[in-house]
Amino acid sequence: MRFQFSFTRIAAVFALLCIYAEFLHAAEITKDDLDFRKKVYVNKNGERLPYRLFVPTGYSPEQKYPLIFWLHGGEGRGSDNLQQIVHTNEKGTHVWIAPGIQLKFPAFVLAPQCPVGENWSDPDLNQPSKSLELALQTLAVIQKEFSIDPDRVYLVGQSMGGLGVYSLLQLYPEKWAAAIILTAYDNFTNAKAISRVPLWVFQGDQDPTVPVTMVREMMQQLKKANANLRYTEYHQADHAIGDRAFSEPELIPWLASRKRASPGGSQLGTSASPTAK
Repeated sequence: MRFQFSFTRIAAVFALLCIYAEFLHAAEITKDDLDFRKKVYVNKNGERLPYRLFVPTGYSPEQKYPLIFWLHGGEGRGSDNLQQIVHTNEKGTHVWIAPGIQLKFPAFVLAPQCPVGENWSDPDLNQPSKSLELALQTLAVIQKEFSIDPDRVYLVGQSMGGLGVYSLLQLYPEKWAAAIILTAYDNFTNAKAISRVPLWVFQGDQDPTVPVTMVREMMQQLKKANANLRYTEYHQADHAIGDRAFSEPELIPWLASRKRASPGGSQLGTSASPTAK
């Protein structure tokens, strides 16, 4: 009887420990884990790329949805499938999923993660890196799995992510409805291609990483190409302008109103004068 009692007691304690372990595991789940699905894309060659995906609440395959394709800055690199949506990359991913925004603009948000030691693109050659190629493959998978409107896929990138956006605009201008770029530079190889896509660029005039003089020259090149361009330059601002840029009241309405140009067409001729703030 004593042995049986001890065994029963041990079993009860073990059961309680299991419940406690499950509780601890549940406690580790963050709001980001609830908002952004945590996935890893693996292609047929076994190449892997972590990514996060926000799916609008009440998603219905009967409806066509816009998608934000987010390319994070340098601090988002890694393999934890987290850094691309937190810290300096938080505003660029979370601004779209706020309930008030989703009511008017129920967009998916796709946020792949570039590995440490790699970039999305080379600003001189404008060739996508292996990670950016995998990110494009991931986008294609999402477009097959969900009801994504092909005329409302938007590029958004900051810093290193902006390099990737410039690369994709020059290589595949026919794919995108519009683009937003923060604090990034590029030695254009095809400015005419960029001019096919509505673009809003943000820059700080005291940025120690990306000199404002370089960005101003880039904007002049795009204006000469008759680009559909908006340029906002923040006075006395450094490289960290994400909070200000993504809080611009006109930003989301501007993006949401854009649709991809018809094949063979373009969205030229509405260049805006640069604004300073």
